[in-house]
This record gives sequence, C-alpha cells and structure tokens, in this order.
Amino acid sequence: MKLIFMGTPSFAATALAAIKHAGFDIVAAYTRPPTKAGRGMKPTPSPVQERAESDALPVHMPTTLKDDETLQQFAAYQADIAVVAAYGMVLPPAYLEAPRLGCWNIHASLLPRWRGAAPIQRAIMAGDTETGVSIMHMDAGLDTGDVLLTRPCAIVDNDTAQSLHDKLARLGGEAIITALADAENLRGLKQSSKGVTYAKKIDKAETRIDWSQPAPHVHNHIRGLSPFPGAWTQIDGARVKILAAELAAGSGAPGTVLDDALTIACSKGAVRLTRLQKAGKAAMDARDFLRGAKLAKGCVLSCATD
Repeated sequence: MKLIFMGTPSFAATALAAIKHAGFDIVAAYTRPPTKAGRGMKPTPSPVQERAESDALPVHMPTTLKDDETLQQFAAYQADIAVVAAYGMVLPPAYLEAPRLGCWNIHASLLPRWRGAAPIQRAIMAGDTETGVSIMHMDAGLDTGDVLLTRPCAIVDNDTAQSLHDKLARLGGEAIITALADAENLRGLKQSSKGVTYAKKIDKAETRIDWSQPAPHVHNHIRGLSPFPGAWTQIDGARVKILAAELAAGSGAPGTVLDDALTIACSKGAVRLTRLQKAGKAAMDARDFLRGAKLAKGCVLSCATD
C-alpha cells in the first residue's frame, strides 16, 4: 500500500515513526508550516516535518487545502490510505475521497467520548479513569466517522496531560500499525449516538484555579493542564503556574494556606502543591519555591471568580 501521512505535533510524529519503522510505504508527509518561536522568533519546524525530513520523505506544508493545485498534488500520489493525526487543518470532502480506502484518523479518545480538539486534557479534567485511542475512518463531521479499531488506556491518579499524551502517542502508533496490517479487510463500526462528549479547545480564561471547587476537581484541573498551558493561581500578587499537586487532608475557607508545605484548602478537602513555576522562571519543587516566597499559614489565595 501507498500511504500519505498528515500530522503536525509530537503525538503525530510518534505515529509517523512507528509506521515508517514497520516498513509501510509512505509516499509523502503533510504538515503545518513552521511557526515562529523563541526570543529570535525563528521559524520552528513541526515535529512531523523534522521526522519526515530525517526519513527523506517528501514534505508538503500548504497554508490552505482549498485550492485546486494542492488537491491535484495530493490526488496525484494515488495513495491507498491517508493517515491523519492532529494535522490541524480540516480536510475538504475531496481529500477524504481521494485515497482508495479513505482517510484514517488516529484520535486520542474512545469515541464517541471526547470528540474534538483537546480529548487528553478534557478526559483528565473530567476525572475519567479510562481513555484510549480510536482509529477512525474520517467523514465530513467532527470525529463522527466509523471506528475501525480501539485500544483502551487507564488514566492513573498521577497522570498529567503530558504523561497521558505520551502513553496515547505510543498506543496510537501501535494501533495504526495493527489497522494498516489488515487494511483490506477492516470494516468500521458506526459510532453510538449515546455517550457523545465534546473536547473543546482549552481557553486561557479557564486555566485559573478555582479554590471554591472540591479538591478532586482542583486536582484534576491542575493535572489536565500540566504542563501546558498550565493551571495558575496568584501568589504574592504574581501569577504562578501549578504543574503538580496531590490530594491532602485539611479543611478551611477556599484558598486558605493550611500549613508550611503548600497545602491549600478547597471547598471540600485540600490539595498540596508540589511543583510550581513563576513567570519567566524554570519549574521548581515546592521546597525550592518556598525559599523565595512569602506564603504564611493562614493567608488566602484568590479564587477564579474573585
């Protein structure tokens, strides 16, 4: 089979590497153009671009998929399947129909739960104990296509968005290889209309910690946004990201500092902050943070609604 790969971030690059290592014939890779980042605002290639170029694959970085020339170039590869993973651009119907067996998406949830842009973060923030990956035959809807194969994955108490991302990226690579190996015989199953949830993109406005919520909710909020964009609170008048925390014993008015170990009261229960990051500084453990912070027992951190 001839495959086209379409993806952009590290989640997709992991799948691309797995497919290449398994010996499948990848005729081209599509990814988003480089973004400007860093102090010098230099163009930074996507992880998929870097991976594809290291494997000497033809790389295409169109800024739009709506022009005829780009579509003709895509169709000219006469691919059997296009594998899509977090590409970042909506595929018009003509692209979905061009490969002989269609476009197959690696999605980081057990569909129909968590359709949309941020399934990993939303699963943790919702307190889910299981997620997984779905290999889906794409259609024109938002993650509504028939599911070809699924692989479950447990969400453990100390998982963050980053650790779960890494587990699901590896699982996605394994799942797509299994699916491609039986591509001619694999048949999709229509998604259930029950249990549908949507993982909307993370909005910066929802990243501030609300201490008036119960401790499990606060804990999940912190884990689901770590390390990026990062849940935050104000300490000493400055914004501080909370990258890790744990449930702890204690009670008090929401946001109250209960001890000298960064235990903070929630509406029910408490959480202990274990890893923090000041703006413009490196992340640090709680002990190192406390050496330079004025955070006396009894002071109150503001809530998201303040």
